[in-house]
Amino acid sequence: MSLLSKFSHKLKNTGNKWTLGLSNLFSEEPITDKFWIKLEEQLILGDVGIDLTDIFLGKLKQVAIEQRISKTSELSNVFTNLLIDLLNSVPGMGEPLRLETKPSIVVLIGVNGSGKTTTVGKLASQLKNENKKVIMVAADTFRAAAIDQLKAWGEKISVRVIAQKQDSDPAAVVFDAIMSAKTSGDDVVIVDTAGRLHTKSNLMEELAKVYRLIQREIPEGPSEVLIVLDAVTGQNGFLQAETFNKVMPITGVILTKFDNTSKGGIVLSIADKLNLPIRYVGLGENIEDLQPFNSKTFVESLLNENK
Repeated sequence: MSLLSKFSHKLKNTGNKWTLGLSNLFSEEPITDKFWIKLEEQLILGDVGIDLTDIFLGKLKQVAIEQRISKTSELSNVFTNLLIDLLNSVPGMGEPLRLETKPSIVVLIGVNGSGKTTTVGKLASQLKNENKKVIMVAADTFRAAAIDQLKAWGEKISVRVIAQKQDSDPAAVVFDAIMSAKTSGDDVVIVDTAGRLHTKSNLMEELAKVYRLIQREIPEGPSEVLIVLDAVTGQNGFLQAETFNKVMPITGVILTKFDNTSKGGIVLSIADKLNLPIRYVGLGENIEDLQPFNSKTFVESLLNENK
């Protein structure tokens, strides 16, 4: 099974309630005012956002008039292409991680509870399977549980973990990891960071210190800074991204917990509001459930194949 086929299969298995409701609107019914109202409600309920919803509705109505479309089913492909075009308009969307430098530093940021530490472990496992030498860094030193969790992942996937005791200087832990990677010839250093509250100024200052340290030791800076967002969080994720981006410029998004409780519209909102590429989507608990994002497969799986 190809990578895209696996992605499509996993998406179908999520049984996302929002997307099922959305795709069901495009049946053989005639286009009426009631259809437009239902579509608007479904998009807003799905975390697409009011402004983007208005744009989609405006474009669909224009096409319906210009092409004299009378049935909602005839708008299905038009709507699918609108979503794909929006996602693909974001630079870097669907592209693999940029790991040209050695060592490449990949920093994961985000609030606690988003699945950040687990994602570090899954990503490390996948990169290891691509024959890359990987180090994981327990730079969330504010929580002993985070350090222990990353160590457990290290044992599980046989990847080295650089860690110190709780309340150690996160930048010092990252420094040790970079020095170790340079000595050992490691390819990728994946850094787990603290994110108890994105409004905690001391935590954000520590993150800024980590960023400066990486820039000092690696002239190119971090290869990737990925914000991990919980799909269920919805529009609140934008405030998180905005705050984190001020101290460490974000290069992409990992969307976790995309299951039957999440609203698929958040994917569209991320593309529209943040203009950041989605690198991976978490579709389950297993390591292989962290899937590289593909716009076309994502939209077609959710809006067509789930029917």
